Amino acid sequence: MDIGDLSQLLRVSSLDPSLKKLKLHLVTWNVGTAFPPQDADHLLQLDMPMDMYVIGLQEVNCKIINILSDFVFDDPWSLFFMDVLSSLGYVKVASIRMQGLMLLVFVKHQHIPFIQDIRTNYTRTGLYGYWGNKGGVTIRMSIYGHMVCFMNCHLPAHMENANQRLDDFERILEVQRFEGQSVPVILDHDALFWFGDLNFRIADHGIHFVRETINNLQFSLLWENDQLNLAKKKEAILQGFMEGPLLFKPTYKFDLHSNTYDTSEKKRKPAWTDRILWKLKNVSQVSEEDKKSEEDPVFTVTLKNYISHMCYGISDHKPVTGTFMLQLKPLVSSPLVTLGPIGEWSADEDSLVSFSAVPDFPSSVWDWIGLYKVAFRHIHDYVTFAWVKDNEISCSGNVKQVYINADEIPRGGGKFVLCYYCHNIQSLTGISQPFQIKPAQLLEEKKFLVENFNESDELDRSKWSELASTSS
Repeated sequence: MDIGDLSQLLRVSSLDPSLKKLKLHLVTWNVGTAFPPQDADHLLQLDMPMDMYVIGLQEVNCKIINILSDFVFDDPWSLFFMDVLSSLGYVKVASIRMQGLMLLVFVKHQHIPFIQDIRTNYTRTGLYGYWGNKGGVTIRMSIYGHMVCFMNCHLPAHMENANQRLDDFERILEVQRFEGQSVPVILDHDALFWFGDLNFRIADHGIHFVRETINNLQFSLLWENDQLNLAKKKEAILQGFMEGPLLFKPTYKFDLHSNTYDTSEKKRKPAWTDRILWKLKNVSQVSEEDKKSEEDPVFTVTLKNYISHMCYGISDHKPVTGTFMLQLKPLVSSPLVTLGPIGEWSADEDSLVSFSAVPDFPSSVWDWIGLYKVAFRHIHDYVTFAWVKDNEISCSGNVKQVYINADEIPRGGGKFVLCYYCHNIQSLTGISQPFQIKPAQLLEEKKFLVENFNESDELDRSKWSELASTSS
């Protein structure tokens, strides 16, 4: 099955027309080559339940030794967010890095089978396109059948480069293409979230006026001279992009570990360089007849919160977050693959997995089933896996069985889940309910006790025989 037919498959699988609400928390932060902070509670708004986290970072340490280390091990920032979120039931389903630009996507366990068709891309714009210190990294995915794209950018700095920033953004939109035929172009997605250190500045006003206005919390006096706001009024490429009101202090440039604006000799003028915007697909391209159709998918985005986080001082930028409510009519209401363990599993016995897939499922010889700890961190954080085609031992109608060798199962046992990875869709298309694996150690102890009991029983019989012979 061609991956371009995936959206059609999802529509065919649609059973539940009711609207679903998903809360998305989006982070952008120029971290200035710093290491992660002590905690992320305020940044991630951990006191509020979220369904998805999308985290865009700029200026992650990209010295050669750090990049080489990150190829072998997860980088400190990925580890930091995985440590925080995995214990709360989130899994990193996608990531991409281009030098100092990084983009991570985490979702709750229950949404994993409905996050599909994941693709990534990147565009360098530094040094005329040869260097990746500036540019954009992108992750696109199908969320319950709706195509959504997330783009993290770091655009050129300095007041005089406003046009260059727009040119680079337009180039990123033009050159990035995604594999497959479903939605290859960024602007054709149902929703596009554009964020990052966009580096737009406050024009005309002098530094003293800007700082005094900020001190008096009169932010609206600066909005009309914000370069991005000015560009949105006249640049065709920005038509349709929306942003929440800038009701927080400009997020650049601060002295490190303080809330004081730049006191160095350069005395940079404060600016809202760190931004989050979004755009929905152009509804004017849909015919009136299609608009009236009850089969038309529903997808809306509502901004619930748009703030900066002044409590973080490891960088000269303050992080910015946007919390969104995505309301959509699911185009798929059940996983493409349903799977689970057969019988009780023990760590010293071969075990079986049963699974079934929807008709016309785009299976591949590269599909696999992974065994994960319940609090797994990312797609490849499995304890072991089995190739579906190689390890298949039984097939009855649409139900198939795959075995996992006892040598591959953790001897300590514990609580686990099974996940089905589809190579063609580049995502986990099914996840089982949590289940328990009996540790091998307990079984060995049981065997030891049984053997001791048998030996004790034989000894008792011998003693009774001796007593009987003596009495006779």
